[in-house]
Amino acid sequence: MGMSLGFSIVLYNASAHELKRQVPPTIITRDYQFRESQDLGSTRNGEGNDAPQRIDEFFRKRTEEARRTLLGRLALLNALTLVGGAALSCYLARRTLQPIERNMEAQSQFVSDASHELRTPLTTLQTSNEVALRNPKLSLADSKELIVQNIEEVAKLQSLTDGLLTLAGPERGQIVRQRVSLQDVAGDAMNRVISLAQDRAITIDDKVKPQVVLANRQTLAQAVVVLLDNAIKYSPKDSTIFLSGGQRTKRAYISVRDQGPGIRPHDQSRIFDRFYRADQSRSTQHVLGHGIGLSLAKKLVEQQGGEIHVTSTVGKGSTFTISFPLA
Repeated sequence: MGMSLGFSIVLYNASAHELKRQVPPTIITRDYQFRESQDLGSTRNGEGNDAPQRIDEFFRKRTEEARRTLLGRLALLNALTLVGGAALSCYLARRTLQPIERNMEAQSQFVSDASHELRTPLTTLQTSNEVALRNPKLSLADSKELIVQNIEEVAKLQSLTDGLLTLAGPERGQIVRQRVSLQDVAGDAMNRVISLAQDRAITIDDKVKPQVVLANRQTLAQAVVVLLDNAIKYSPKDSTIFLSGGQRTKRAYISVRDQGPGIRPHDQSRIFDRFYRADQSRSTQHVLGHGIGLSLAKKLVEQQGGEIHVTSTVGKGSTFTISFPLA
C-alpha cells in the first residue's frame, strides 16, 4: 500500500506539472487573440476585447478538471489496490498456513496415537506384575509364566518403538542407494517371514524377475517384509500369497497379492496413515498390530525415490505394489 501511494503521488505531481505547462501564458494569449481579432475585424460591439480572457479561463478550467479527474482515478485505484491486496494477502496467508496447520494436526494426532499404543502393553505389564506381587502363594511355575508374558509385552514395546524411530528417521537422500536386484530383495524378505507363513500353512508363490533398481537393499527388503507380514496376517489358512516383480513401461515393480478380505474403497486412501486400521473388513479377523507397518513401508520406499500403492476388492484380496525407476 505504501508503494502504491508513493507511486500515485509521483504520478499525480508529474501529471499536474505537465498539465500546467499546457496552459499558454496570459500575455501571449492576449496578444495573439488581439491580433487575430483585428485581422478578422471581430472587435465590433466589444466582442473581441474579452476573448483572450475567455480562452485563458477555458484552458485553466480544463486543466483543473483534468487534475481533479486524475486525483479521483488515483484515489479509486488505491482503494481497489487496498481491497484487492487485502483479499489476495488473506488468501495467500491461508494457503501458506494450511500445510503448517496440517503438520501440527498430524503431529498432535501422532503423539496421541503413539501414547495410546504404548499405554496398552505398559498397562498389561503393570497389572500382571501387581497381581503377582500380591499373591503370597506364587509358585515357581507361575513366576516363569509371568516372566514369559512380560517378555512378550516387552517385545511388542520394542517392535513399536523401533517402528516409531524409523518413522522419525532420516528423510530421502540420506540413505545410501546402489544397484539392487529385486529378486535378491524378494529372497531376503521371504527368508524373514517364511516361519510365519508355515505356521498358518500359507504358501508364497515367488515369481520376481531379476530386475535391477537403484535402492538400498536392506531397507527395501524391510518394506517388502512389511507387505508380506501384512498379507500373512490377513490371509486365510491354506491360502497362497503371490509375490511377483518385473518391468512395466519405464519402471520396475514388486507386488504382493493376498487372498484376504480386501480393503474397502474409503479405507484405501488412508491405509498408509500412521496407526490407521480399517474398521470392518480387515479388522474382523482381530489381527494383532499397532497400525504402523504400512506407513513404515511407505516411508522406506519413498526415502529411496520409489512409490507404493494398493489395489483391492472386498472379498477378493489386496495387491500392494512397490515401483522404482529403472536403474
